[in-house]
Amino acid sequence: MSTYKNLIGKDVKFLSTDPDNEQAEGQIWYNSTAGVFKDALVSQAWSSGGNMITGRRYLAAAGTQTAGLAFGGNHTGSDSDNETEEYDGSGWANGGNLNTARAYLAGCGTQTAGLAFGGSTHPSPPTQAVTEEYDGSSWTESGDLNTARRGLAGAGTQTAAVAFAGSVATPTYSTATEKYDGTSWTAGNSMSTARRYLAGAGLQTAGLAFGGMTPPGTASALTEEYDGTNWTSGGTLNTARGYLAGAGIQTSALAMAGYNDKANTEEYDGTSWSNKPAMATGREGVGGNGTTSAALVFGGKTGPVQSATEEFNKSVNVITGAAWTSGGNMNQGRYLLAGCGAAESALLGAGGYGPPAPSSNTYKIVEEYNGTSWSEVNDIPAIKSRFRAAGTQTAAVTFGGFTPLGPNTNYNTTEKYDGTNWTTSGTMNTARAYMAGFGTQTAAVSAGGANLNPDVGYNKTEEYNGTAWSEVNNMPNYFRNQAGVGVLTAGLTSGGKEGPSGASYPGIVNTTTSLEYDGTNWTAGGTSLFTGGNPSGGGTQSVAWFAGYPGTNNNFHYNGTSFVTSVSTSITHSAAASGAPQTSGVIFAGYDGGSPGLVASTEEFTPESSALNIKTITTS
Repeated sequence: MSTYKNLIGKDVKFLSTDPDNEQAEGQIWYNSTAGVFKDALVSQAWSSGGNMITGRRYLAAAGTQTAGLAFGGNHTGSDSDNETEEYDGSGWANGGNLNTARAYLAGCGTQTAGLAFGGSTHPSPPTQAVTEEYDGSSWTESGDLNTARRGLAGAGTQTAAVAFAGSVATPTYSTATEKYDGTSWTAGNSMSTARRYLAGAGLQTAGLAFGGMTPPGTASALTEEYDGTNWTSGGTLNTARGYLAGAGIQTSALAMAGYNDKANTEEYDGTSWSNKPAMATGREGVGGNGTTSAALVFGGKTGPVQSATEEFNKSVNVITGAAWTSGGNMNQGRYLLAGCGAAESALLGAGGYGPPAPSSNTYKIVEEYNGTSWSEVNDIPAIKSRFRAAGTQTAAVTFGGFTPLGPNTNYNTTEKYDGTNWTTSGTMNTARAYMAGFGTQTAAVSAGGANLNPDVGYNKTEEYNGTAWSEVNNMPNYFRNQAGVGVLTAGLTSGGKEGPSGASYPGIVNTTTSLEYDGTNWTAGGTSLFTGGNPSGGGTQSVAWFAGYPGTNNNFHYNGTSFVTSVSTSITHSAAASGAPQTSGVIFAGYDGGSPGLVASTEEFTPESSALNIKTITTS
């Protein structure tokens, strides 16, 4: 008689706590604390990744889930994009642009050795034969396809690729196959079924073609397998569809999204297709890459063009994607307020602005957040907005600002908070608003900003020692409306507006410049992915986050060198306040662009996590 040990090779273990590693997969153990038998099962699910920088459809892809590449596409239907974006497993960063902007192209290879071929441009010519190779930084043109096509698919590597099907000119459908050797394309044997807007997977000598649109525009469920010479029929998709994406190899592939059943996912085992969990956002015209256990889908359209990214994982671990979740609402909705705090459970929000009733409604209200709810505490001494705060909930400092009440007033005042009371302590040398601020109560920095009514801009930097302010080295240009994070000896500013020193408001523009401060000098940081005034942020100089740019709910992370996208907040929090590190950032209040547009809500960030998919064994 076979026993569990004979079958599996291991005894049933008696454990007081569940294991926390993947070696538990397929094993059975007895949890003596709970008094039950348990095992760990493989789970399959989609989770959210960071949004693309530029949402688009009919784009191409290469690489893997943790090192992905997206290129080309369009976002209006009458344009062609040349943008390239690179995915690091959590978010997107800019890569080098294609030399020929195009949509409906195909791609294969890796993030550092990618291949782009075919497609169409706007305006004419409608189809392209252009091939380009990517080295991880830039694209270089190589040998053209023999037949220019759009809506084609491909598989393989940068030096051994195969291109198949597509459309030579509307409304034709192609069966053409071409093979690439790293330099040029040669014609191969034709496919059995002419089609376009299909997906591909695998290698040049073991390729897979599936789905697509066949004449006169009918969604196809057909699969064909390629051995490097000939095409043969494979298993039929359960759902016929075109404009889909593929991932994996010939004997283990995924079909994802597409026209007809936009959320559907199917897996191929070399013989037949089986349905898998559906995507959260059904769409067509997507890009996709990866394997059957770790795939990626991005962009496309649901009607509107999408920037959403989703990750598919098949693992003994349950993957929970990064997300912003709702926290407690502030008692008073407002924007252009000051905020600080080093932890999700200990934040401070002070002052702010809140039209429309009355039109110049400015506050001195202060609220504290405990991770669940906001409570009002003692007011700051002055009614003001457009100012900054630094420090923690129990040791904060606020400085500068502006009020439109009475005569318009620009502030140079400083207020310190001990967790209960506010005291006035020291004045900045230059009264101003809209500056960047960061640091602690006894070592704070105020940089840039402007006087209002009339508008005069500054590049001034001042440091606060807990008692007094002193002027130090200027910023390299005039900056205002920026977010600041970090400490006095390692600070970072991003977003906002930039212009020549001393420029007035009409003379400056939204900027992608970020600056790093070392306690003495300012130097350029990585280029921001978004522009606009009054974002918010948190973290340190090398591990920072920024959100709340006007007109968007995008969220960006900074790694000390470059910016990458992350999952978006649920609404726009323009001119909001924020605090806490990158792994648990909090953004609160602000303006969402509506009418009246005031936001009282709080959102909290939770990074991606994984946990063993442990199940209790029952007899039912």
